[in-house]
Amino acid sequence: MESVVRALVVYLFILLLLRAGGKRSLSSINTFDLVLLLIISEATQQALLGDDFSLTTAALVVTTLVAVDRLTDYLGFRFPAFSRITDSTPVVVVDDGRLLTDRLKQLHITESDILQAARQSQGLERMDQIRYAVLEKTGKISVVSRGQ
Repeated sequence: MESVVRALVVYLFILLLLRAGGKRSLSSINTFDLVLLLIISEATQQALLGDDFSLTTAALVVTTLVAVDRLTDYLGFRFPAFSRITDSTPVVVVDDGRLLTDRLKQLHITESDILQAARQSQGLERMDQIRYAVLEKTGKISVVSRGQ
C-alpha cells in the first residue's frame, strides 16, 4: 500500500510542477528540457520505489500511475471544472491582428512564435493578416486568417 501512496504523491507533485511550468514548455521541448525530464525521472525513482526494487513493486507503481492518469482524464471529461485545473484552456493571444501583450507575457510567447505558426499553418507573413491566434491546450498555436 505504501507504494501506491508514494505513486499518488509523486504523480500529484509532477502534475502541479508541469502545470506551473506552463503549457508551452512541453510542446516546444529542446535538448535541455529532455535532459531535465530524464533527471526528474531518475530523481523520482527513489521516491516511487523506496527500498523495494522488486518487479511486483515496480508493476504496482506503474499500474497506479497509469490508473491515476486515466482517472484524471475521465474526471476532466466528466467535470469540465476539473479539466481546467489539471489541463488548461485555450487562450486567445491575437485578436483582429492585434497582439494581446499581457497574455503573451503571462504565457511566455513572442510575436515571432505567433508568426512562425502563421507561416507554417496558413502561409501568412504579417500580423495584420491574422484574425485570431489561439494558444491551444496542447501548446500549439492555431491561426485564423482574415481571408482576404
